[in-house]
Amino acid sequence: MNLADDRRIQARSFGSAAAVYERGRPPYPEQAIDWLLPPGAARVADLGAGTGKLSRQLAHRGLEVIAVEPSAGMRAQLRRSVPEVAVTAGTGERIPLASDSVDAVLAAQAWHWVDPALAVPEAARVLAPGGRLGVLWNLRDERTDWVAELSALMHVAEPPDAEMHEPDFGPPFGPSFGPVERLDLEWTFELDRSALTDYVASRSYVITLPEAEREALLAKVRHLLDSHPALTGAARISMPQITRCTRADLLR
Repeated sequence: MNLADDRRIQARSFGSAAAVYERGRPPYPEQAIDWLLPPGAARVADLGAGTGKLSRQLAHRGLEVIAVEPSAGMRAQLRRSVPEVAVTAGTGERIPLASDSVDAVLAAQAWHWVDPALAVPEAARVLAPGGRLGVLWNLRDERTDWVAELSALMHVAEPPDAEMHEPDFGPPFGPSFGPVERLDLEWTFELDRSALTDYVASRSYVITLPEAEREALLAKVRHLLDSHPALTGAARISMPQITRCTRADLLR
C-alpha cells in the first residue's frame, strides 16, 4: 500500500469513530466564528462538518446551516447531535448546493482533506456575491509542558508522510477571492479524563492503527493522566488551544 492509499484510508476512517470524535473534539471559540462570518450572513455551508461541532454553534446563532459531510457514519452522528441542521452527503470538491446559494462556506478541521484546486472554485460557485470562504483549525498549544508530552506520544503514531499533509494555515484561495486574512486565537478547552482519551482516539492515524498498537498508545495517554503533576487526580482538565483562522471574500 502506498502513501496515497494510506491517506485515503485515513480520510475515510472517521465514520467508524464518530461517537468518539463527538465526545473528544473541542468546539470553536465564538470570537473565531464572529471573525469568519461576513456581515449579515444568514445561510452557511459547513464543509466536512463531521459530527457537527461547528454546525451546532452556527445553528445556535439562528443561522440556516447546511452541513456537508462525506462520511455516512459522521452524518448519522451529526443528525443525532444537531437535529435542527440540514445534513447532506458531499465533499469540498463537489458541494451539493446551487450556485450563489450561501453567504459563507466554512470548513472547520477539514480543509486539509480537500483538493483546493477543485474545492476553491466550488466554494466560489456556491457563494452569493460578496460571500466569504473561511477555514479554521483547533491546535494544541504545546507551550504547556503536559500538552507537549501528549503531542510527543501522539506524534509517534503519525504516518511517515505526516508532514506532507499538515494543514496549510494560509491557503491561497485564488483569483476569485480578495486578500487572505489570518487570525490566531488562544483559549482553553475544558474536558474530563475520558474525553481527553477520546480526543487522542479520534485522530485518523490512531483510528487506523492495529488494535494492539492503538490500545498501547491510549494506555500511555492514561499513564500521562495518572502521573503528570498537573493532571493527577484532576476531574477536569484545561487544555490550552490555538484556533487558527483564515478568511477571504468573494470578489464578485
